[in-house]
Amino acid sequence: MAGTKRREGGTRGHPAAVGWRRFAGIGILAIAVSACHRHDDIAKGEDSVAVAVERVKYSEFAPGLSLTGAIAARTLANFSFRVGGQIIEREADVGQHVMPQDVLARIDPVEQQVNIRTAQASVDAANSQVVQASSAFDRQKTLLAQGFTTRRQYDAAQEVLRTAQSALTVAKSQLANARDQLSFTELRANISGIVTARNIEVGQVVQATETVFTIAEDGPRDAVFDVQETLVADTKTDPVVTVTLLSNPLIKAQGRVREVSPAIDPATGTVRVKVSIADTPPQMTLGATVTGSMRMKPQRAAILPWSVLTSNGGQPAVWVIAGDANVATLAPVKILSYERERVVIESGLEEGQRVVTRGTQLLRAGEVVDIVEETGQ
Repeated sequence: MAGTKRREGGTRGHPAAVGWRRFAGIGILAIAVSACHRHDDIAKGEDSVAVAVERVKYSEFAPGLSLTGAIAARTLANFSFRVGGQIIEREADVGQHVMPQDVLARIDPVEQQVNIRTAQASVDAANSQVVQASSAFDRQKTLLAQGFTTRRQYDAAQEVLRTAQSALTVAKSQLANARDQLSFTELRANISGIVTARNIEVGQVVQATETVFTIAEDGPRDAVFDVQETLVADTKTDPVVTVTLLSNPLIKAQGRVREVSPAIDPATGTVRVKVSIADTPPQMTLGATVTGSMRMKPQRAAILPWSVLTSNGGQPAVWVIAGDANVATLAPVKILSYERERVVIESGLEEGQRVVTRGTQLLRAGEVVDIVEETGQ
């Protein structure tokens, strides 16, 4: 009975199991034969992917760079009062053109006028002392010549005269200082230019040396641009920049880089570049928006259609056709610049290599392709 149970529970000799094994073996054999035929068809060029290719050619690539900036003054001068006080008059405003000796503002001169009167009184008193001491000295000088006085009295009179003369000199100096202080109550321009900033109003109390006006001096102008750090590093030395007025592209001027800021703006990540314009057109007024165009440093690169690009693990790559068998392989590349309808490749390809420009969507690594079009030979 036990032996009978083992035969009933097993499947090795069951007719249905034997049939299934035979069917599976026939299926595997059919798949293998089909794969062999597929490989033979690909080797013969049948059922292959049709692609268009282009030969890689390296050349000197100098891309153009265009940025937007603004016209600024070459020199900005800050003006402040030399004495403190309350503003009683303001004669200039932002945007106004001023000339040397033009009055910008005035402060209340009452305190300075009192100082002048006090200094003048000191001068008058010192002058009286000098007159009196001079008369006494002359008398002693005459008496000494006649023998009616002593040398000591003569020397004393002379010392008094010298002291009075010194006091008069000091008083006159104080009077001159007081008059200068009075003149400082008027703030005058010492250059010709345009007022770009005003920080005071009538009635406001200002301190000495506090900036109240900023004037952009007449003369050469600068075009100021905020440039990415990488672009500054790739720019050739002493480039010529064409500055164009944005509101009127016919207004142009040539300029050269005058100053590159050594610090990067932490907010924007840009570097401030100033381009000096020797002959600034009058239409390029302060604050006018301009564009600066220039050519960057030439680099060896291959320029190809944008359609060559694909991705390999998230990195840029292109399909390269290698050998006489026309086998497709992926080649990672380094991109120098993305441009309209084309891409500039810095490295990763060799001169004369064939890259796929059309038909990349159906390609797999190691697949044999059928080249229907080839350019760049």
